[in-house]
Amino acid sequence: MNLQPETLARIDEVITHYPEKRSGTLPLLHLIQEDIGHIPEEAIEWIAEKLELEPINVYEVVTFYPMFRRKPIGRRHIKVCRTLSCALVGAYKTCSKFQQEFDTKLGKVSPDGEVTVEFVECLASCGTAPVVLIDEELHENVDEAKAKEISDHIKAEAAQRG
Repeated sequence: MNLQPETLARIDEVITHYPEKRSGTLPLLHLIQEDIGHIPEEAIEWIAEKLELEPINVYEVVTFYPMFRRKPIGRRHIKVCRTLSCALVGAYKTCSKFQQEFDTKLGKVSPDGEVTVEFVECLASCGTAPVVLIDEELHENVDEAKAKEISDHIKAEAAQRG
């Protein structure tokens, strides 16, 4: 596992904030995912050793919290809310449009590596449904036409990066 030197320094510093090392599990998981994009098996074992825990103790945390990813995702993360308010006004069509635009399936990385599309539970904006969270930016009232506009924008950004 190749962590950036800054991440390793932050990890060592974070551990000092807790009277019990095991309390650093969540912050370390966040730091590692922020650095490499997901939590591989070797990261679970590395954290366990660092915090003097059994790997199962870290694995339990990773599998309990839905924000931790076990596999790499695309450069952009498209999360479509599927709870009742969003579902009633077209979230499933919106999600299908994103999958179609990027030639991908739910939870998979698109062939160009650009996006991963996922359904998520409530994004807490029911009055502006359907809502989509792309990375950390909330998009409201995302029907199929708006999903196409957003997709075109993401594709244009990717083309500019080369």
